[in-house]
Amino acid sequence: MLRLTRVWLLWRRPPAAGVPAKNLGLRKVASGVSPPGSASPRALNIFDRDLKRKQKNWAARQPEPRKFDYLKEEVGSRIADRVYDIARDFPLALDLGCGRGYIAQHLNKETVGKFFQADIAENALKNTLETEIPTVSVLADEEFLPFRENTFDLVVSSLSLHWVNDLPRALEQIHYVLKPDGVFLGAMFGGDTLYELRCSLQLAETEREGGFSPHVSPFTAVNDLGHLLGRAGFNTLTVDTDEIQVNYPGMFELMEDLQGMGESNCAWNRKALLHRNTMLAAAAVYGEMYRNEDGSVPATYQIYYMIGWKYHDSQARPAERGSATVSFGELGKINSLMSQEKKSQ
Repeated sequence: MLRLTRVWLLWRRPPAAGVPAKNLGLRKVASGVSPPGSASPRALNIFDRDLKRKQKNWAARQPEPRKFDYLKEEVGSRIADRVYDIARDFPLALDLGCGRGYIAQHLNKETVGKFFQADIAENALKNTLETEIPTVSVLADEEFLPFRENTFDLVVSSLSLHWVNDLPRALEQIHYVLKPDGVFLGAMFGGDTLYELRCSLQLAETEREGGFSPHVSPFTAVNDLGHLLGRAGFNTLTVDTDEIQVNYPGMFELMEDLQGMGESNCAWNRKALLHRNTMLAAAAVYGEMYRNEDGSVPATYQIYYMIGWKYHDSQARPAERGSATVSFGELGKINSLMSQEKKSQ
């Protein structure tokens, strides 16, 4: 498994004008959403999925949703770049947790023949961005996919899986719906995402109220992703990380954007309200600890990208143990042998 790390810097984009265009092609709606409160018996019930559905629906109903789409569009374009890096076309693809279609808008119909876009928020599906690829909208929960085995050549997911209660089950279902030799490309928040906001709120709440509650949801560690993908049945795994830093005028503007993205905390153990004095203190702590020279404050988003393939006989496989004809000790002599050969010439 290969792990790479890159760092990127973005500025909060100004509000975008205009109404999002309608999707081209066929649009049908099917339902695969789980009933409220349902979960796998083995899953930890960390997130209120019904609340997350309401948050995403609220965000999609805003007059200018594109004002808050800058991060999801950026990550969606990077997922699309990874799709183009694979030298093949995909007749049938699934975007899991598609939102307003942040990946499909960057792909073309020569690469993807038909796109199924699935999300738990019906308002997001009604306001998807324009794409040249024929699409089908599916109202479905990432943990309860309403698709048959061996259906899709490609499954993608951008900034959605970090809200899933049972990530192993979700990855197993993605593997289930992929065709043999199909590929999964995903991106999710993880690690130290929003550590500046988390630390500022904890310090302020401890000082003002004598203790703190979790106000930023827990994230998966990068070391766990490879194990989870392997356990779900994927092989030829790649996991890499990006750090995207976005600068905001202040902490309250950051929190406004998180709400507009539909990324507000939905953990069951969250604290519903914070006192006004605590919020003001947190904003002051944020500025004092992390302020840039120009007066803005940074917010760090750590993005985990993952690639996994479903097994097929045509895929390259490692040689059998003990089949090597050259030892590692002999490999160290290659340079000397090559230099001797050059001298003889």
